[in-house]
Amino acid sequence: MKIRHFGKTPAIPLQLILMVPFVLQIFGAVGLVGYLSFKNGQKAVNDLAAQLMDRTSISVNQHLEAYLSIPHQVIKINADAIRMGLLDVRDRQTLGKYFWHQMQAYDLNYIGIGLTTGEGVGAARYDPKTVVIDDWSPKPPNNVTNYATDNKGDRTHVVTIYDWDNFQEPWYTEPVKAGKPIWSRIVTVNYPNYPYIAASAGRPIYDANNRLLGMVGADIHLLKLSDFLRNIDLSSSGQVFIMERNGLLIANSAKEQPFTTVKDEIRRLKAIDSGNPIVQGIAKQIQQRFKGFQSISKDTNLRLDFQGELYYVQVTPWRDQYGLDWLVVVSVPESEFMAQIDANTRTTILLCLAALGVACGMGVLTSGWITRPILRLNRASEAITSGNFDQAVEDSRIQELNALANSFNQMARQLRESFTALEKSNAELEDRVEYRTGELKNALSELQRTQSQIIQSEKMSSLGQMVGGVAHEINNPVNFIHGNLVHTQQYTQDLLKFVQLYQQHYPNPADEIQIAAEEIDLEFLQEDLPKMLSSMKMGTDRIRQIVLSLRNFSRMDEAEFKPVDIHEGINSTLLILQHRLKDRPERPSIEVIQDYGSLPLVECYAGQLNQVFMNILTNAIDALLVARDSPENSHKQFAITISTEVTDRNSVIIRIADSGPGMSTEVLHKIFDPFFTTKPVGSGTGLGLSISHSIVVSSHGGKLTCVSAPGEGSEFIIEIPIAPRQVL
Repeated sequence: MKIRHFGKTPAIPLQLILMVPFVLQIFGAVGLVGYLSFKNGQKAVNDLAAQLMDRTSISVNQHLEAYLSIPHQVIKINADAIRMGLLDVRDRQTLGKYFWHQMQAYDLNYIGIGLTTGEGVGAARYDPKTVVIDDWSPKPPNNVTNYATDNKGDRTHVVTIYDWDNFQEPWYTEPVKAGKPIWSRIVTVNYPNYPYIAASAGRPIYDANNRLLGMVGADIHLLKLSDFLRNIDLSSSGQVFIMERNGLLIANSAKEQPFTTVKDEIRRLKAIDSGNPIVQGIAKQIQQRFKGFQSISKDTNLRLDFQGELYYVQVTPWRDQYGLDWLVVVSVPESEFMAQIDANTRTTILLCLAALGVACGMGVLTSGWITRPILRLNRASEAITSGNFDQAVEDSRIQELNALANSFNQMARQLRESFTALEKSNAELEDRVEYRTGELKNALSELQRTQSQIIQSEKMSSLGQMVGGVAHEINNPVNFIHGNLVHTQQYTQDLLKFVQLYQQHYPNPADEIQIAAEEIDLEFLQEDLPKMLSSMKMGTDRIRQIVLSLRNFSRMDEAEFKPVDIHEGINSTLLILQHRLKDRPERPSIEVIQDYGSLPLVECYAGQLNQVFMNILTNAIDALLVARDSPENSHKQFAITISTEVTDRNSVIIRIADSGPGMSTEVLHKIFDPFFTTKPVGSGTGLGLSISHSIVVSSHGGKLTCVSAPGEGSEFIIEIPIAPRQVL
């Protein structure tokens, strides 16, 4: 029997066995890297475009909020000044100069006032350089005179005369009809070499009796928004534009203006009619996508195809509290980003292919020699990572790996030493940081206290000087009137007695005298004239009392200790705050209960103590007004109780208590901290009670405490030595 020998399967070289899987792995890795590189590039483009548009939209929104808030801030200042009587709406000469000075401080095109009588005055910047004053009487024609001005705001000569009617202008009628501050429609005028496109802000104004006087307004130029958009760092082909809900352009970043001139008239363009093809095309696609612009209610990101190129587009609604409702559109072409991404992708593929060939060749030669030493290094590194620094790598037969092993061993040794030193240094550094942090906190606290004292002192000093000056100026004419009223009353009585004596001796006067007596109602005049003079005398007495209180309160800049009547300072402060205490249609009066003890004269800084009384009483009134707004307190009578007494510690105590809502324990612990306030933003600085505490404690060596609980009101207790040692 023959034995058949089957052929043996050829042996495959080990190098080929190692090489084929290695090459396949490298090839798969290269392909995956190229694919992921492309996808990541696209994702990076999308993210970068979104971030760029978000950043641009935020920048535009912030600029709109800041730029468009200026007119309403200015007209609120003017309306408040008129309500408080600081500006006389009948004095158009002074009003025009006041508006002229405001134009120097604010980047506005017009500031003015229109009255219900048809009169008005305003300061305008009809070109970028000069400011003129418009002054108009009630009725056209030729009722407006435009004046040129000098560098002090004085009128120099008439520039032009034209017609104006308040009651036909949206600038006047829309705010008055709304009864609140609003934006009226956008104004367009083609002045020579200076197109005037402005948004008009208007606010109704009222006198102290809440009677409508008219309105104050301010214009701000909208073309400057286009200048801002052109300076935004977006991209070479990107566009930003702002439009109204009806599609009319407000501003754009393109070189083309958002308006056109037809027969010397400015006509605003719709975004879909813009001279810039990108703005026009993007606006048309947005309009088609949303079937108009009115339905866009939130931030929207789009990818639009315009002329064969993809654009990233973000549409952001922008609104303000005065009626503006605009859309901010940011567009960036995809090509701005993808060109570099495509080039990088091609480069990555070429490099990956080259690396594939090199890696295959080198991998065959070096894999076996370097694997084992590297594994030993890897195990040692993992041990170090786990916190075991006592590692040493054995030598191999490869010189470079031996050097690497020696370096690794040396590094491990130095790492152990460095880690030990670092732990020690870290402990020392933490101690230093903690010590230094404590010093900085103390320094910051002291700086804040000093700054608040300086600010409040300067403010109260200026207020004191102003009040003192006003009281001094009022005092002289009032004393003159008061003194002459005595003589006038005596002369009037003498004349009336003379007339009565004449009537007794001549009971039947001539017809002409009888007719004249009936025309002037002689009997009523004899009866009413003494009453009228008596009322005038009572009025001048009241004015003298107010002036005396103002002069007493205005002693803010007295820098010496002197004996002072504490009750006089309290009464002066109450008189100044009387307008906030008396009853009004919307609320009852706040009752002030004065329980004064018999106090000696107290040596103190009179002006500073008046400041303390003012701060505490003002806070008490504010607290009562807050409590009044609660429905359950609508019929409650609110009161402030002020009591004084002398203690056996040679000091006086002043207690000021209110029947307000009181304070929680958490708030009570912070009320004397600088800049702490529970009032809404813009209603308080948080410095009043902090300054008061410093005045009482640091300047007078006294005590200022507060006792309060929710629902039980608040009581401030001031204790001042009668004859303290002056505190510097």
